[in-house]
Amino acid sequence: MKTILIAALWFGFIAIPFMGLKGLYLALAILIGWMLWMPIRRISESGIFNLSHRIQVIGGFLESKDRRVYITVMAVLLIAFPLVANNYWLDIVTLAGIYVILAIGLNVVVGLAGLLNLGFVAFYAVGAYTYAILSTYLNIPFWSALPAGMAISAISGVLLGFPALRLRGDYLAIVTLGFGEIVHLILNNWDSVTGGPNGIPNIAPPVIGSLRFDQPVHLYYLMLFFVMFTVVAVYRINNSRIGRAWVSIREDEIAAECMGINTFRMKLLAFAFGALWAGLAGVFFASKMRFVSPESFTFFESIIILCMVILGGLGSIPGSIAGAIILVLLPEVFRGIESYRMLAVGAVLILFMVFRPQGLFGGKGHPKKSSLDFLGTPLRR
Repeated sequence: MKTILIAALWFGFIAIPFMGLKGLYLALAILIGWMLWMPIRRISESGIFNLSHRIQVIGGFLESKDRRVYITVMAVLLIAFPLVANNYWLDIVTLAGIYVILAIGLNVVVGLAGLLNLGFVAFYAVGAYTYAILSTYLNIPFWSALPAGMAISAISGVLLGFPALRLRGDYLAIVTLGFGEIVHLILNNWDSVTGGPNGIPNIAPPVIGSLRFDQPVHLYYLMLFFVMFTVVAVYRINNSRIGRAWVSIREDEIAAECMGINTFRMKLLAFAFGALWAGLAGVFFASKMRFVSPESFTFFESIIILCMVILGGLGSIPGSIAGAIILVLLPEVFRGIESYRMLAVGAVLILFMVFRPQGLFGGKGHPKKSSLDFLGTPLRR
């Protein structure tokens, strides 16, 4: 009871600057909601309605071999989605697809290899600016610039990883954070190439024959293709010898070395492979917005992508997809309460991590272990 009271007062206290005395009403509402939740939690713990178990069952089903029906149904729903959605929701879902690709790419580095990367948005920016420069200065079309953007992002991952992967834990995280800030400063100050704070406008959209992908429905289907391509490619890698080597490095790097795994080469490959998908997302983002500027690639974006991976569960592709969709759609769901919506999003995320600390689809083999514990293990070395 004491803990419940403290939690309610804490929520009310942080809400006072935004809501005034209404924050006290919010605290009271949270207190009542929590008291109503306690009987439900006791029922859940009795096994009659175990929410955590249900989520694990769903996660196991999504990752089991018997998932063809689910994939078919989801594919049909996604293909038919433009028939019932307006341009606003098509644009939101297309943006969610970009973050799905980013979350899956970061999940390779953080979730599989266990390398905390706080500058992942830099690879996203490299891909976007590569296409922006090739399109506006050299008139190179989208489909020719796409592999170039992905390759340059992957090379950037190698250039960062080669010296940085000699470090571990929090030192590696600080170096990646510095890399992200260096890229952001270059984009802001190299006016002759990047346009500085004004960015680069008039980027050409993708074109196939006479079809220009400049309508929301066209971009939606193109995004859907890229997301499916990313999921299949990363799934194949995850279940290969390379994927198992990454997991072994995450669990115990010394034991992996003793088993004959070249840990430095595998970690470098994880950095480059993750950056590759960030480059893909960046090229698509630039072609969708037709404008890029440094404001789209701040440190906050790196944190949001990392939150998507942790919320979905480290090492899980369905988890990365779910985490990206939730964090992109939640602010839109709460748009009706305007300035309070980010407060509501934060409260929902706190509740998620309190009742599901291993992430929505994470914790495979470690059902009671938090996602942050997986990141914390290398930090203590």
